[in-house]
Amino acid sequence: MCAVHTSRRRSAPTVAHSNTRPTSRDVAQAAGVSQAAVSLVLGDKWHGRVSAATAQRVRDAARDLGYRPNLAARNLRLGHTRTVLLVVPALTTEFFAGVYTGAARIAAQHGFGVVLYPSPEGVGPARDPFASAQAALDGVIASSMAADALTTIRGDQLPLVMLDSDPQGSLGAATVNLDIADGVRQVTEHLLGLGHRRFLHLAADVPSWTFEVRAHELATRVATVPGTDVRTIRAPLTFEAARAATEAALTTPGPHPTALVCDDDKLAAGAYKALRRHGLHVPSDISVTGLDDLALATAIDPELTTVRLDAELFGERGMQALLAVLDGREPDRSDIPVHLVVRGSTAPPRPH
Repeated sequence: MCAVHTSRRRSAPTVAHSNTRPTSRDVAQAAGVSQAAVSLVLGDKWHGRVSAATAQRVRDAARDLGYRPNLAARNLRLGHTRTVLLVVPALTTEFFAGVYTGAARIAAQHGFGVVLYPSPEGVGPARDPFASAQAALDGVIASSMAADALTTIRGDQLPLVMLDSDPQGSLGAATVNLDIADGVRQVTEHLLGLGHRRFLHLAADVPSWTFEVRAHELATRVATVPGTDVRTIRAPLTFEAARAATEAALTTPGPHPTALVCDDDKLAAGAYKALRRHGLHVPSDISVTGLDDLALATAIDPELTTVRLDAELFGERGMQALLAVLDGREPDRSDIPVHLVVRGSTAPPRPH
């Protein structure tokens, strides 16, 4: 038990000139307690060691004096930097900007900073941005699409949370996932309900668990309905690659699909260009769906039916999970719900 003074707050604390930064000693003098009590209260370790009234008196004194703890000195003393690395595949999509915004919001509430590090090639290995990540960081949050960068920066040896990653095989790390499988099920049920039976799947050509889930769920759900067919084509996550892959599929002999299911909105936008070049109209000739609900989903015509993913909530949950890991608590492992947004790009297929 830490011995503290609990006398009444002194009416006239002696503080240095107004241009001098107040110290913990000044706070202790103003609150009528010891410096040890100030350290406990401002470090949020006072429970069971000082009274709630004393803790409030310390906080009031610190506020009145404008006292701010020297976090740099404290962190150096404790061996922590209160800095987290967020590893994402690229900054060319607003989705990961949203993930960063959410993560940084929660981090700031807990006195942490977030360093954003994109893998230079979008996916795959990356050069170490630190002389030693282990020395410079307290933990890492990483998208599965940029997982290869972790080995390079030795981030897999730090407290780690993986986003969009297989809970059974994520380097032993905690995982935070959107319910992508349910999103694909919602898309498939919508299209089947409209009467579509011939599907073309424009899949992201990225070796990532999240895209494997999309392909598996689409194939599994469609297979439960007699007379259906799914053909898969792959393209890198660029507009032009999506356009080229879709054009190649449209020139393949055989009946054309009536529904084009795209792994994300950027692929769908590229597919729109290919369909127009072939004189096909969306949705009267072919329905198109995406996944993400980026801003471009409502910028293209017709507006895109897609699955809305809450990127900021995703980032918030990722940061909350890492804070739990750092505190030795079990993070929330429930998937984040997603939902289908139906717009003008889907309609019943034309009668035969």
